[in-house]
Amino acid sequence: MSIMTPAGAKAAEEMGFSRIVLPREMSLDEIKEIRQSTDLELEMFVHGALCMCVSGQCYLSSVIGSRSGNRGLCAQPCRLPFTAKGDKNECALSLKDLSLIEHLSELEGIVSLKIEGRMKTALYVAAVARTYRRAIDDCMESEEKYQANRKWYREEIAKCTYRKFTTGFYFGKPGADAQIYDNSTYINEYTYLGMVEGTDEKGRAFIHQKNKFSLGDTIEIMKPEGENVQAEVISLATGEGLPVESAPHAGQALWVGLGGKAKEHDLLRVRKEAPQEGCTKA
Repeated sequence: MSIMTPAGAKAAEEMGFSRIVLPREMSLDEIKEIRQSTDLELEMFVHGALCMCVSGQCYLSSVIGSRSGNRGLCAQPCRLPFTAKGDKNECALSLKDLSLIEHLSELEGIVSLKIEGRMKTALYVAAVARTYRRAIDDCMESEEKYQANRKWYREEIAKCTYRKFTTGFYFGKPGADAQIYDNSTYINEYTYLGMVEGTDEKGRAFIHQKNKFSLGDTIEIMKPEGENVQAEVISLATGEGLPVESAPHAGQALWVGLGGKAKEHDLLRVRKEAPQEGCTKA
């Protein structure tokens, strides 16, 4: 609703709203001003794609592809190649992704942190949400623990698909360094293999595989509580029990031997040899 002033928050409160989601274009000082002026719950965006236009006020996706960004259907046309100088390799409207995971202790009075998840993979959602959950818990426990683990937060966030990061408008008007002009806008260092749906008496994990992997590969098991465990694929079989050397076809039902290290609801991923390149949608 683009509520970004104390007057707007007051109007929402008088109409009976209990929470407002603040626009991504607000600074921390502006957020604090609203916090001091209302008892409404405040939710704010802390991680994911930023809009070239003001949040909730863009018609570009609707005009180009009949998908309204104001109704949650944005096709993110601003990620396509645009130029004002004739250079066809430029992504002149592409912004870096927002990430405030290193500034959570400064977000006083915010009851909910909004993380982009629409059109994202399960690996992305799990990795980012799990890392923010850990960061929030550390921050609530002590500032010292939170500061000590900042390197780990950055490393975990970098293990899912992402663009280069910025703090957006939260510390003032962003400059040219908040945009991405070259073709290396999409970084994907890990491949999602699937979620463990169950285990058997042999300790094998059952999954419906999402991407190719093979016998002997070293993969990473993501535990819900935040731990990452390395494991070698010591056996691989189809859902019917037929041994195979590799799993090249997405959607295969597989029994994966990982030495009993994987449990139900764990996620499996493998590190890629090289990142992808190119102007790409979120």
